[in-house]
Amino acid sequence: MRRRTVLAALPALGLAGAAHAQGSPELAGLTLRGQGRFRYFGLSIYDARLWTAEPLDTARWAEQPLTLELQYARSLVGREIAKRSLTEMRRQTAISDAQAQTWLQAMEAAFPDVKDGDRISGQYEPGVAASFYFNGQLRRRVADAEFARLFFGIWLSPKTSEPALREQLLGSGGGR
Repeated sequence: MRRRTVLAALPALGLAGAAHAQGSPELAGLTLRGQGRFRYFGLSIYDARLWTAEPLDTARWAEQPLTLELQYARSLVGREIAKRSLTEMRRQTAISDAQAQTWLQAMEAAFPDVKDGDRISGQYEPGVAASFYFNGQLRRRVADAEFARLFFGIWLSPKTSEPALREQLLGSGGGR
């Protein structure tokens, strides 16, 4: 049971393969720019894919619209996904307890429990918002620019806890 709790506390967003791109509204008109697998103690947790309409300038990723898609390889508890995401956001900058509570509530509403094969996708609108989709269906839009930047920074910021996955996502992005 403890192992499941640890695994459930990993950050998550939502991923799909190219086959999903055509049937997922959040991926319409986008091109796959990078992908990688997140493992924890050797166990596959999710596959991540980065999608954009235009080639990505990796040095300025936070200024470009993008969609990050995660496809889960195991069951995880949505509430724990949200908690771990907040922990990872705090790696990038200080976040007040009041702000953290607001953002945690938004993520808990956005992230359901997932099982093998489920996808959570996040659509990033720089300076505006983040929208979250579960298996292609919109679940929640968080109209907070700082939240959106820090959330996607979990995977794309130089301060990420997973630099190898960041490189896989951004390294083939076609930008600088």
